[in-house]
Amino acid sequence: MSRKVVRTSKFRHVFGQAVKADQCYDDIRISQMTWDSNFCTVNPKFVAMIVDASGGGAFMVLPLSKTGRIDMSYPTVCGHTGPVLDIEFCPHNDNIIASGSEDCSVMIWEIPEGGLTSPLTDPVVKLEGHSKRVGILSWHPTAHNVLMSAGCDNVVILWNVARGDAVVRIDSVHTDLIYSACWNSDGSRILTSCKDKTLRVLDPRKGTVLYEKEKPHEGSRPVRAVFVSDGKILSTGFSRMSERQVALWDPKNFGEALTLQELDTSSGVLLPFFDPDTGVVYLCGKGDSSIRYFEVTDEAPYVHYLSMYSSKESQKGMGYMPKRGLEVNKCEIARFYKLHERKCEPIVMTVPRKSDLFQEDLYPDTVGPEPSAEADEWFEGKDAPPNLISLKDGFVATTKAKEFKVHKSLLKTTTASAGNQHDSSGVSLLDPQCFASVLAADNK
Repeated sequence: MSRKVVRTSKFRHVFGQAVKADQCYDDIRISQMTWDSNFCTVNPKFVAMIVDASGGGAFMVLPLSKTGRIDMSYPTVCGHTGPVLDIEFCPHNDNIIASGSEDCSVMIWEIPEGGLTSPLTDPVVKLEGHSKRVGILSWHPTAHNVLMSAGCDNVVILWNVARGDAVVRIDSVHTDLIYSACWNSDGSRILTSCKDKTLRVLDPRKGTVLYEKEKPHEGSRPVRAVFVSDGKILSTGFSRMSERQVALWDPKNFGEALTLQELDTSSGVLLPFFDPDTGVVYLCGKGDSSIRYFEVTDEAPYVHYLSMYSSKESQKGMGYMPKRGLEVNKCEIARFYKLHERKCEPIVMTVPRKSDLFQEDLYPDTVGPEPSAEADEWFEGKDAPPNLISLKDGFVATTKAKEFKVHKSLLKTTTASAGNQHDSSGVSLLDPQCFASVLAADNK
C-alpha cells in the first residue's frame, strides 16, 4: 500500500477570525440592491460601503478607526441621482474613490483627511459616456488616473480621469451584459466575463480580443474571473446542474481547463479575490456565511483547497484590504470587511507563527501606492510593472500621496486622444450638450 503524502504549504493552517464586537461598524443601512458587486471597498485609511438612500444613491466612507455604532445622521457621499452599484478606492491615492450608478454616470470623489464632516454632493469629476447603468469599476493597477468602467449597455470605457476623457470605448465586443472586468498585474490586459457565456482577454488600448473561451462553465448563472499567477485565469461559475465550480485556465491554450472543481450547490455568485504575493485565492459567495481559500500552484491539480472560514451571518458584500494595510507583526495575510444586514465586520486571516520576528516568506515585496506611469504615457503605449515596497517595518507612507489633479481647462475640449476626436462641426465629444447626439449618430 502506498501512503498518501499530504502536500506541504505554509498556508495550510491559515485561520480566519472575526474581530471583537467593539471593532465592528454597527447600525449601517447596507444597500438592498441585488446587484452582484462587492458593495464595499477598503484601503489603509478608509472603509466605504454602499448604503440605502432615499431620492438617489449614496455610500458611506468611514475612517478605519471610527468603529462602533455609526450615528444615523453620519454624512454620506450622495451626489448620484440613482442607486450606487459599485465603488472602488484609487490604488495610488487613498483619498480618491470612484462610484458607478444607475444614473449612467461615474463620479470621482476626494475624501478629506479624517473623513467626512458634512454630506459630499459635488464630485471632483463626473464621467458621462454610458447609456445604461454603470455596475463595474476598476482602477488601473500601475498607471495614474486610468479608470475602467463597464455598464449594462455592454460597453467598456477606459477613462483618463484627470482630463474627464473617454479615451478608449470598447462597444462592439460584448453581445450581452458584462458580469466582471479586471486588469492583469501590470494593466496590459483586460479580462471580462459576459452573459453570452464567453471569457475574453482584451488588449485594452486597441479594444481587440486576444483570447476567448466559450462556456467556461456550462450553467447559465453569472461567471466571475480574475487573472492569477503567470497570466493564468481563475473563474467561478455554475455547472448545468447548478453546482458551483472553480476552474483554472491557460489563455494560450483555452481548449481544456487545467482544473475544474465542483464545490457545492449554493446559489450565491462566488466573488474571487487573488493575492499575488502568496498565490492564495479567496472565494466569497454573495449570501454565503463562509470564505473559502485555495492555493494556486504549478502542480496538479493547480488549485489546492486550504480551508474555510465560517460564521453565522450571511454576507451581502465584501471589501478586501490591500497588502500594505495589514498588520505584519501579527502574521496577518489578508483582511476582509464583511457586510451584513446592518453591520460591517472585519475578518482577519492569520498564519499561526510563534516568532515575533518579521516573516519574510509570508511578506515578499508587495505593490505600493506609487504609480509606474502617468495616464497619457500608458494610453500612448507604455506598460510598466507595479512599483514594489517592503513591509518589513510595516507600511509607512514615505512619500506624499500621488496628488489628484484635474485639468479643468481640458475637461470639455481635449483633443489629445484618438478616442476623443472632434466631429466635423469642431465640437468635442466630451461636450455634454452634444455627446448624446454625436454618439447616436455614430451608432447609426
